[in-house]
Formats: sequence, structure tokens, C-alpha cells
Amino acid sequence: MGESEGGESEAAESEGHAATKPVVRCAEWFTTGAEGSTTITIGTMVDGQSVFMLFVVSLISLLVYVYSTDYVHGDRRYTHYFAFLSLFTASMLFFVLAQSTIQMLVGWELVGVCSFALIGHWWEDKPNSDAALKAFLTNRVGDVGLLIGITVLYFAADRSFSILDVNIMAAEGSISHGLLLLASVCLIAAVMSKSGQFILHTWLPDAMAGPTPVSALIHAATMVVAGIYMVARLYPVFFEGLSIAGSSVNLLAVVGAVTAMFGALLAFVQKDIKKVLAYSTVSQLGFMVTALGVGAWTAAMFHLFTHAMFKAALFLGAGSMSHACHHSFNMVDDYGGLRKAMPRTFWTFIIATGALAGFFPLSGFWSKDEILAGTGSFVSSEGANGAYHLMLVMLIVGAFCTAAYMTRAIWYCFFGEYRGHGTLTSPGRGSPFR
Repeated sequence: MGESEGGESEAAESEGHAATKPVVRCAEWFTTGAEGSTTITIGTMVDGQSVFMLFVVSLISLLVYVYSTDYVHGDRRYTHYFAFLSLFTASMLFFVLAQSTIQMLVGWELVGVCSFALIGHWWEDKPNSDAALKAFLTNRVGDVGLLIGITVLYFAADRSFSILDVNIMAAEGSISHGLLLLASVCLIAAVMSKSGQFILHTWLPDAMAGPTPVSALIHAATMVVAGIYMVARLYPVFFEGLSIAGSSVNLLAVVGAVTAMFGALLAFVQKDIKKVLAYSTVSQLGFMVTALGVGAWTAAMFHLFTHAMFKAALFLGAGSMSHACHHSFNMVDDYGGLRKAMPRTFWTFIIATGALAGFFPLSGFWSKDEILAGTGSFVSSEGANGAYHLMLVMLIVGAFCTAAYMTRAIWYCFFGEYRGHGTLTSPGRGSPFR
């Protein structure tokens, strides 16, 4: 493995690019085959991509933990909640640092199990347990694709689970195009379920049945971005397998663009503020998948970072409004006029909404702009990997829809007269709220 790392670094340096070898530490896990001919290793791989995700996951998790201390104060399963929340974060960090595809599989499944427990935290209410089961079973559908894809890559890469070995062999053309295409299609099925892509996105809005901090963690930094990270980590497989360079359409780009546009359209008809944000997440994940599908790897990871920050702020703001409005998330019937009662929540929500909608000079403007540029313009595709004009049109429609449905949400939540029952409750420590 050390020779592979060095070869990759020297190749990059010979082309005039700065290259830094990933720091890989691994140990023998077990041996298999005739007389132990195949050694399976376990370890960590630290490079720029993994460090970037370590920062995102750790920061968002810390904020969610702090917020949760008050949110579930007095809950009968307070310890249970924090135990699974901690395992959730640990599983995502294990996934991020994985040195091999089989380790990625373990982290992937652990994240799914933790999400099942947290979405169904208040399992006494049947809709909550139904939502947890729906999330779990829908993800199992895509996980079949992940298992098949990893198996194909294992045999294609001369019986190696090493992510570095797989990527280097894919980039050098040592793996046939047919096998790379088969592995890519199978892995896309996993992305569709875990990262809420059409048609396996239906579990994600229902996952709002869990506590709001869990929604923030799932939608911002952990579970739903696991699929995006997996594609980015194994990107040479997709880039070569789907023939992204010089093309105008491929399966990954189509799935992402359809999800980005229709996720935004579905957000228009929601009364529940958390479901508006959930469909918004579906749409933004579509932007990331499209970026990866058109070859804009850097733009996809940049948008993952910006989206994690502003979407976490939006979900935590929704939880604050719910507490003030007697545990309701129905923004159409129970909110209104919160701007005067909750000025801090109002301004943080406005800033995060501006970033989500892509208003200059907030972060979402820059990341979305990079994604749109990566599709190739109508005039010239110089600097892009292809002329993905259809994807560009669908993403532009999705971007305008994002600004429109978030303006609708802002209006219902913060302007007009208060439409709820009783008086507004000041945020603070008290009875458990949802």
C-alpha cells in the first residue's frame, strides 16, 4: 500500500500539482482464502477530505449536544437519547476515517441503526415508530446495492478492500469499464436511499418524527451526507465508470438533478416547518449529487460544508419556535408574528435562510455558484467536464424554488398575527418539548 501512495503522489507532482499523501495506519484484521492468502486489514486513512468531514461532524454534533441538554430535559429516556446520539456521531466518524470499503460498510450500517433508534425515540406514539421502521427498511433496500458494489470492487481490484488501491486502479484503467459501471450503478442505489434521492427519498420527511436535534444532526452532518461522502471517497470509480468527462448526461447527474428540482417543488405544499426543511434537504442533496455527477467534486464538498452549517441553524431554530408555540410544528395554523417575540431566532433563521436560498454574499451563494458553473454554461463548457445543459436548467429551477418556499416559510412563521392557541412560551428550561 505504501508503494501505491508514493506512486500516486509522484504522478501528481510530475503534472505540476501539489500532492500530499494520505496518512494510512492499518493492522491485520483477519486472513481468508487458501492458507491465508488474502489478508483483510482495518485502520484509518486521514487526508484532506476526511479531516474536512471530521471538522463538520464534530462541530455540528457538539452544537446538537448542547442544544439537546435543554430540549430533552426531563425526558424519561434522557440517558438512552444521549447514548444513541453519541454512538451516532462515533459511527459517522468511523465511516469518515475508514481505510477500506468493508469498514465503510460497518460505519454505514451503524449510522442506519442509530437513526432508527433516534427517529423512534418517542416510540409510544405509533407514527413515530412507523417512521423509524420506514427509514430503516428503505435504507436496507439501498444497502443491497452497497453490498453488491463493494463485492464487485473487491474482486475487480485483485481482492482488495483498500480504498486507495481501488481508486488508483480505477484511475489508471486497471479495472475494466464494465465492472466500474456495474459497481457505480449499484453504489448509486445506496446513495439514493441513504442520501434521500428520488425515488427512495420518502423516508426522509417522515424522519421528522424524531426529536428536532436529531433531525438537525441527521440532515446536516451525519446520515444523509454519508452517501455523498461515499461517492466522493470512491470518486475515480464513478468518474471512469460513468464516463463523466466529456459527456452531457449520466445516471448520477440525472438522479441528482431530478431530486434537486422536485424536492424543492414538494416543499411548497408542506404545512409542517420541519417537513419544509426536510424537503429542502432532499433538494440540496440533489445539488451535491448532481455536482458529483458532472465532475464538480470540489463544489459538491463545498456545498456539503455550507449546507451543514445553515441547515443545522434552521432545524434548531424550528425547535425553538416549536417550544414557544406549545410543541407544534404547523407553521400555517399555529405560528405567525414570532418576529417580535423571538428576535434572536428570527435573525438567525433569516441569515440561515439567506444562505440556503443562495443570496450574495452568504456561503450558499458561492457553493451553488460553483455547482452551476461545473455543469458547463450554454455559451462555453470551458473549465467544465462536459456540457450538462439539462442539469443546469433543472438546478436553476430548483434554486429559484428554494428562495420561494423559504420566503413562504419566513412569512408564515414570523410575520402577521399569532395564530396559535394560548400565549407564547419563552424558550428556556422546563418541561420536555418536541
